[in-house]
Formats: sequence, structure tokens, C-alpha cells
Amino acid sequence: MWLLDKMLRRLITRGELTVVDHDGKEYRYGAPDPIHGPVRVRFTDKGASSHIVRDPRVGAGEVFMDGRMIVEQGDIRELLLLMRYNAPVERNEALKTKGALRKTFNFLAARLDQINWRSRSRHNAEHTYNLTRRLYELFLDEDRQYTMAYFRDVRNSLEQAQLDKKAHVAAKLYLKPGMKVLDIGCGWGGLALYLHRHYDVDVLGIALAPDQIEFSRKRAAEAGVSDRVKFELMDYRDVEGPFDRIVNVGLIEHLGTPHYPGFFRKCHNLLKPDGVMVSHCCGRLGEPGVTDKWTRKYIFPGGYIPALSELVTEAEKNRLITADVEAMRYHYAHTLEEWYRRTVAHREEIVELYDERFYRMWLFYLAGSETAFRYGGMGNWQIQFLRRRDSVPMTRDYMFEEEARLRSAEEAPRWHLAAE
Repeated sequence: MWLLDKMLRRLITRGELTVVDHDGKEYRYGAPDPIHGPVRVRFTDKGASSHIVRDPRVGAGEVFMDGRMIVEQGDIRELLLLMRYNAPVERNEALKTKGALRKTFNFLAARLDQINWRSRSRHNAEHTYNLTRRLYELFLDEDRQYTMAYFRDVRNSLEQAQLDKKAHVAAKLYLKPGMKVLDIGCGWGGLALYLHRHYDVDVLGIALAPDQIEFSRKRAAEAGVSDRVKFELMDYRDVEGPFDRIVNVGLIEHLGTPHYPGFFRKCHNLLKPDGVMVSHCCGRLGEPGVTDKWTRKYIFPGGYIPALSELVTEAEKNRLITADVEAMRYHYAHTLEEWYRRTVAHREEIVELYDERFYRMWLFYLAGSETAFRYGGMGNWQIQFLRRRDSVPMTRDYMFEEEARLRSAEEAPRWHLAAE
């Protein structure tokens, strides 16, 4: 415990943290803070603290998942927020990996994990998205948007924020009736159906998770638009064009940097000469980095969140004009907070679907992600790419006007707890 004690004394200066070791000895850190209340944790065995010290980014998650670290006051979200609050991206030296050898090993391991050839891409997608369908119904909005919501007001519901996100993205596509749209990484079909509903366009949605495609096809059939909105289990590398518009929301994070050149080259070739592509993805607010080991192991194998420079550089090489960039700094933090709240509300059902360890893993994933987007170096990018500079109007006024029109045209449903 002495090594962890040394680390925590250096790290925790704001907010109160109490750690109770397996033998009952208490360690106290920090001072009262108006933003984050006191948190108390207890280790259940002698090796828990040393497991954290050996590799903090993995160890903390694993001891929590295994029930070796119990949060007795507050919850895991409050603990992780308190930790990151004391080491925000602006001054996070305390969380940096020590040792040149370990840094090199982590970098190489993360880079190798991003080599997503076709079979591996499908395997990784199935690992992430083919969990029990009911799980996603419990914490996502009704439209199953498993990406950042757009909170025009933090008091808005998740349903409203996700509907506003679709309007925000659609307005940047500059769509006209009759256009052909490709939705790469279409999820459960919500955006594709939204674009057809509001613009009378033909949409091809593709993804690598069979359950997503099956569910999306069912939605299109129920809406009576299967002839106009089609969904295929397909790798983007196998798509044939051309398309007037390409949209991808939450797709680039799954590509891996070795595949950026091929992705942007393929998108350039799929677009018509006056085509427009809008990419929405999680992003690093600083320089390029690597995906942490815990996330690669348990949640998103093969995933990587890019820096803006990595995306723009590859777009330039493939003759795509970066016409508009928006940094979304806090929206995903609010989204993840709501996902966490809904997960907690459905604890019993999730434990029944899986087990207690999975439930704790999911909490740690959501809470840890929120800390990264609230205090860490993560945000979201929305980038508009053009093949030709005259493909959209000269000013951005069309975006604002169209987004306002879309918002006024549709009202979000209200979410209810199962117990209500």
C-alpha cells in the first residue's frame, strides 16, 4: 500500500479521498472541495493496491471489476471524476507512464492493435456491438444512437440531444431530394432513416456487426422504406459508388491509423465530383497518442481516437478539402453521464443478462470515458470534407438555417425508467 499511498499523496490535493486497506488501516488524501464531494473506497485483499500500482490504467479497472475495490461512499463515477479532476489534461504529469521501456512497449502494442484487416475489423465490430440487444436498449435513447449527443442545453433530455445531433450533422451535408447517401458504420439505422425521412434521399447504410444490420433492416421494413433505405453487412472497402454524400458517425475511431490513407482514398473515389462528406468522431484535443490498454482489452479492440492533425493530413493527401471543423468539447461528457445514470437504473436486469463483473466493467467504462471527455484530453470532431470548393454555399448560414428547420420539424420522445 505504501507505493499507492505515495502516488495518491502526490495526486489528490482537491476533494477528499479515503482509502481503507484490507487490514482496516485508513489513508486520507486531499481537502474539502465545492465541486466533488468525499469518496471512500476499501480494498478487500492484500494484493489489490499493488495490482493498481503495477499498471494504474488497467489495474484500477480490474480490481473494481473483480470486487477487490469497493466504493463505500460515492460511486465509481465519483471516484474516477475526483482522480481526473486532480489531474486534468492541462496538468496531467502525475498520470504519465513512467519508464522509457514501458512507454515504448505500450506504444508498439497499441499501434499493432490498430492493424484492422478485413477479418479482424469484423471480429472487433462484433466484440463491441453484438452484445445482448437488450443491453443497448437499457441505456441508449430510443433511436439507439451510440455516439455523442448534442446538448444545446444541458437540461435537455438525452432523446432531445440525440435528435438535435442528427439535425446538426444533417445540416452540414447540404442534402437535396433524390441524392444517394452512404452511411459508413450506420449503427442501428437511426441516422439513415432520419435522412430519408427529412430529405427523400436514398441511403445505403453499412456496418460489420450482424445484429445492427438485422435490426436496421427490420426498422426500414416497418417504416415501409426498404426500397430506399438499405442496410448491408459490408466493409467500406467493398462499396461501389458513386454517392452524392457520405456520412460517418463514430466510425473513424474503429479504423486504426494504418488504415487512414486507404479510408480517405476510398471516400474520395466514392464521392461524385461535387460530393460532400461529414465525419463525426471522438478526437484528441492535443497531439496524437495511443489507446489505453484497458479500453483496448475490454471495450474497443483495435480502436483509436485520432487527433485532428491525423485526419486533416490524410484528407489533404487524398485531395479532400477540409471545409468546416467543429470541436465539440463537453457534449460527450454529458452523454456519458446520462448513459451511466441509465445503466445504474437498470442494474438488476444487466446483472441478470450477464453478471456482476460485466456490470461493474460497464460502469467503469462509462465513468472512465466521462472523465476523459470532462477533464481529460478528449472531445469530438465534426469535419466537413469536399471534393470541390463550390459544392456548398460560401458562408455557413445554410447550416444554421437548415438545422433550425429540422429542429422545428420533429419532437423527441420521452424516456421512461422500466419501473415507472
